[in-house]
Amino acid sequence: MFAYVARQAIYDSEKRVFAYELLFRDGVKNCFPDISPDEATSSMLAGSHLSVGVESITGNKPAFINFHQDTLLYRFPSTLDPLNVVIEIVETVKVTSELIKACEHIRDLGYQIALDDFDFSKQWDAIMHLVSYIKLEVDLVNLDDPIVIQTLADFKKQGKTLLAEKVETHDEFERFKGAGFDYFQGYFLSRPEVIKHKDIELSTTSVAELVGISVSEEFDIEKVNKVFEKDVGLTFKLMRFINNPMFNKRQKIETLGHALKYLGHVELKKFIALLAIANLKGNKPIDLLVTSLVRAHFCKLLATAMGQKEDPPNSFILGLFSKIDALLDTTMVDVLKTLPFSETIVDVLCEVNEEGTLASQYRLCKALDRADWDAIDTISKETKLSISDIFSMHYEAINWANEMKSTFD
Repeated sequence: MFAYVARQAIYDSEKRVFAYELLFRDGVKNCFPDISPDEATSSMLAGSHLSVGVESITGNKPAFINFHQDTLLYRFPSTLDPLNVVIEIVETVKVTSELIKACEHIRDLGYQIALDDFDFSKQWDAIMHLVSYIKLEVDLVNLDDPIVIQTLADFKKQGKTLLAEKVETHDEFERFKGAGFDYFQGYFLSRPEVIKHKDIELSTTSVAELVGISVSEEFDIEKVNKVFEKDVGLTFKLMRFINNPMFNKRQKIETLGHALKYLGHVELKKFIALLAIANLKGNKPIDLLVTSLVRAHFCKLLATAMGQKEDPPNSFILGLFSKIDALLDTTMVDVLKTLPFSETIVDVLCEVNEEGTLASQYRLCKALDRADWDAIDTISKETKLSISDIFSMHYEAINWANEMKSTFD
C-alpha cells in the first residue's frame, strides 16, 4: 500500500527551506467515508503508508502533515516520529471536547501542533493553548486592520510561530515578513535566493564544450575524454557521481578511462546535463537543484515505464531543465533560446505543446508539486500508469536526488 504524497517547501525569512508540508491521499478512496476524495490536503495515514519514511521525502527537514477530524480522533499522528513531524489541524475540523482531548494527547506525546488556515474565529480559542504554529492565508489577512495587528502581536507574545500561506508576490513576502511572520509558503518562493555553500569550481568553458559534444549528431567519446583530462574539477565530479552507491552498486571506478567506458553514451550524456544544470545554479540554494534532480530521475523512470528509448535521454533532460527559469531568474522562453535542445523539448517546457509522452511527464511533475490529485488521476489514465506506480517512481526519484546532491556539494 502506498501513501500518495506531494511536498511543498516552507521557507524562513531568509528564503531558506525550513520544512516541507506533505500532502497525502490514499489514492483510491479515503480511509473514512465522510471525507471527500476532492480534499487535496486529506492525510489518511496508516502505518503501512509510511514505509517510505517521512524523512526520505523531506530530506530530514521537519514535515508538516494535515489531519482531518477522524484521523485526529483515531490518533493516527501517533504512527509518526514527533521529532520529525508537525501536526496540522485543518480548518474543516469541528472543535469538540473529543477533539480537544485528542489534541492534548497528541501534544503530550511530544508533537507540535499547527492550526491551518486560521480565520480569527473564536471557535479556535479552546485549542489555542495547544498550538505552536498558526498558518494564515495572506489574501485573507488585512494588515491595515489594527485589531488584526494586535491579535498577531498577542500570538507572538504567547510564543506562537506565524506562518504565511499562499505568498504569491515579492510584495506580499516583504509585508508579512515586516508584520512579524516567521515562515512563508507559496508559489513566489519557488524561486528562492542566495544561500552560501562550498563547491569545487568548474570551468564554464569546459562544461559548455561538453554540452556541445553531447548534442552533436556523432557523440565523440575521445573529445569528451580530452575535456575531462584538462579539467580536474570535472573529473572529480565524474568520479563522485559514478562511485555514488545510488548509481553504481557493483564496482569502484578508479580511472577516468574506466569511468567513461563504464557509463556509456546515454548515462554520460545525462551526467553532462547534470554538470550543466549544477554549473548554471550559481549561488542558488541546493534545494532548487535537488528539485531538478528529482524531476530528471522521475521523468527517466516514467520514460522506461512508458516504453520510451533512452538515447537521446530526452525525458531526463526535460525534467532536469524544467526549473531552469527559476535557476536563472528569467522566463523559460528566453533561457531556452540559449540552449541546444530539440524543438520537442522546447515546446513542452514552454507549454506550447501539451500532447505526447514528454508533455505528459512534464504535466505530471507539475501536478505532483502542486498536489493536484485530479490532474494526477487524469494523467495516470492517459498514460496507462497506475497511481501506485507513479508514486513509487516518485519516491525512488526523491531518494536518488537526495543521494546525488552530494556529487554537487
